[in-house]
Amino acid sequence: MASDTLAQQQMEKRAGIVLIAAAALALIVANSPVANTYHHLLEWKVGPVMPRFGQMSVHYWIADGLMAIFFLLVGLEVKREWYDGRLSTPAERRLPFIAAAAGMALPAAIYLLVAGHEPGLVNGWAIPAATDIAFAIGVLAILGRHAPPSIKLLLVTIAIVDDIGAVAIIALFYTAALDVWMLAGALGVILAMAAMTQFGVRRLWPYLLGFAVAWYLMLGSGVHATIAGVLAALTIPLGRGEARSSLKRLEHAIHPWVMFAIVPIFGFASAGVALDVGLHALGDPLPLATLLGLFVGKQLGIFGAIWLAVKGGLAPKPACTSWRQLYGASILCGIGFTMSLFIGALAFPDAALLVDEAKIGILTGSVLSALVGFAVLRFAPVISVADEEFDEAAEIFGSDQPDD
Repeated sequence: MASDTLAQQQMEKRAGIVLIAAAALALIVANSPVANTYHHLLEWKVGPVMPRFGQMSVHYWIADGLMAIFFLLVGLEVKREWYDGRLSTPAERRLPFIAAAAGMALPAAIYLLVAGHEPGLVNGWAIPAATDIAFAIGVLAILGRHAPPSIKLLLVTIAIVDDIGAVAIIALFYTAALDVWMLAGALGVILAMAAMTQFGVRRLWPYLLGFAVAWYLMLGSGVHATIAGVLAALTIPLGRGEARSSLKRLEHAIHPWVMFAIVPIFGFASAGVALDVGLHALGDPLPLATLLGLFVGKQLGIFGAIWLAVKGGLAPKPACTSWRQLYGASILCGIGFTMSLFIGALAFPDAALLVDEAKIGILTGSVLSALVGFAVLRFAPVISVADEEFDEAAEIFGSDQPDD
């Protein structure tokens, strides 16, 4: 078991590094002599004619096709954690839900406060509301013993709840005009997949076939096609307690492909922006609102919610953690990279300049959150079980010892 955990941590660390490298490469290429080739490649029309879109560009295939598999993995992880993991009881759900809700609401409020006076920018309110779990976990993995297991557990759980919120936002607020018949067909396929679960179908291929059909119909419906990935995942049998259930087998099979191929490809396709234009525009409402939402809104929302929940008796403070470590983890939640870039493209589909401005705010806010969060956790004292027991005794009997 320990070796499996160590291997998982090493994979998370490598995946975070690969994602960072892909984003850095995109910035280098987009500011090099081959920048035009980079952009032309992304806009190259390829593949069959698809409903609503016609022949899609490489960028659309990445955002609407490959990212549907990313959302399939998100759905698998959410279902497993909800029924058989970190979110399986009301007590375990309470603190992450409170923290994630505040960590989505405050960044959106800050964004609207800074940019909401311009009607053309209001649609980007959700850009700073998301956390990039791969990037954040990669930073934690690099920190090693300075990021205790309880901090990793809390951050991952908050990010999972955050993903649920982001999926709901995409479905409710970033949906184009609906084709009711295509949507009905997609939902019909999902219901048929759910029925297969009830009838005891455990082979994966019928579910994967259903996912592909539901994706095609959802693409033509106007609801973002990636939602098909989440809905399909929720129908796949979990088999609580089973080490090799259908869901766990699929999650294990696609996880490396998503983390080491799909997410870095999306990062490379989405992070490329001309820095001379971008840095000049950093003080404009859109990038500034995005930057402040991620770097300021996330840390204040999440840390403030955790502090109020613990002090108000709504949830216990995570074991063997100091308030400084909790603050550092809250800052890391401001790394919005993958999901923020995804929502930014949905918010301004016909305004390339606004998408680029959003990218500058996302990249700056994410880098600041990563660096400052890393520094806070790196220099925070590591709390042991003995320290935790001493703090509890001091709280009962009284002590002049400061709470770290």
